[in-house]
Amino acid sequence: MVRVNILDFRGERLNKRFLKQRLPRAAETHADIERRVAELLAQVQAGGTRAVKEFTERFDSVTLESLRVPASELERAEAELDPSVKAALVESISRARKVAADQRPTDVRTQLASGAHVTTRHLPIERVGLYVPGGLAVYPSTVVMNVVPAQAAGSASLAIASPPQSNGLPHPTVLATAHILGVDEVWAMGGAQAIGALAYGLDDEEQLDPVDLITGPGNAYVAAAKSLMRSQVGIDAVAGPTEIIILADANADPAFVAADLISQAEHDELAASVLVTDSTELSERVQVELLTQVPAAAHEARINTALSGQQSAIVLVDDIDAGIDVVNGYAGEHVEVHTAEADTVAARITNGGAVFVGDWSPVSLGDYCAGSNHVLPTMGTAAHGSGLGVHSFIKVSQVIDYDRSALAEVADHIEVLADSEQLPAHGRAVSIRFEE
Repeated sequence: MVRVNILDFRGERLNKRFLKQRLPRAAETHADIERRVAELLAQVQAGGTRAVKEFTERFDSVTLESLRVPASELERAEAELDPSVKAALVESISRARKVAADQRPTDVRTQLASGAHVTTRHLPIERVGLYVPGGLAVYPSTVVMNVVPAQAAGSASLAIASPPQSNGLPHPTVLATAHILGVDEVWAMGGAQAIGALAYGLDDEEQLDPVDLITGPGNAYVAAAKSLMRSQVGIDAVAGPTEIIILADANADPAFVAADLISQAEHDELAASVLVTDSTELSERVQVELLTQVPAAAHEARINTALSGQQSAIVLVDDIDAGIDVVNGYAGEHVEVHTAEADTVAARITNGGAVFVGDWSPVSLGDYCAGSNHVLPTMGTAAHGSGLGVHSFIKVSQVIDYDRSALAEVADHIEVLADSEQLPAHGRAVSIRFEE
């Protein structure tokens, strides 16, 4: 029987401090995981291919002859892919490419005075490691979400890592998707050892050039590895369990709301499903729907665990204004708005990885075919972080181009500021240029 926690915030002052203390969240256990992952990463750095294979055998129960997936296996996976799955992937890729193309920033040259220019350049990150998880589900959609923006950014070299199955290869649908997208470098490795191999590279039995950036979601061990490797390589984010927060009023369809809560709970026992509403009637009707829909779901036990966990809840608020405060305080990965004037309400959601508006924009749409990206910030980081996009694979560099007269115009200012900071050599580097 589904037992969702009820949190009653009615009559409360919903300031940041209150919300940080009271909003439902998954328990964090990163300290112990990071210690173990740090030891693993050190062994990967020292042991290279052999260490990655040993960890794969230990954690995935797979003995690998080779980490690199042969090109022939990529070709075969696409050739054997179900035509309906391929058609869906092609449509998903097409929509994602259209959105990504519009995200590509343009270089800007700013003239500050005659002969004084600063050009802001947006340069692609050259080599990127793209992590595609395995585990409880298969994620060809994550291949799309990682590869498409990287290609749109202009990244020249892409390497995909995904856990092997019992045959020593990642899931065939993952391989087929990589081939459809034109990525020919795929590695059969998962978990923290894959993150270490991508960051350090391999130069022994197998040749893997280190990457400059690692993107993509994963479990707690992958997240810990990405966090620990930030001094070695760029990362997109340290992701936590997936989450949805739904803001709904009395007009919302309880069957839709329940289905969307269930869809996130299906991912993982730690997944968070949160409903925020000012309607006790809707709250009750959603709970009735959960009692009907959860037992009919393929992953009933997993969903039950997620919905009854401390990270999931139905939050009661005084009104929709208070609900907006709660949603912005939660800063969730996926936000759904099921209210009257949903467009207007959604415009006031400023902290959300992706915001889905109305009955016909469920999170599942964003997972596959909306054109948006489903690699999004979790655990409240949407308050300051962004979802994966073309910008994730771009670095910004500025080119400064002043002539003699333009430098002369600001020379005195530079010397004054240098003296004020007790760095006189900075000023001297300017004044020496004007000595006769």
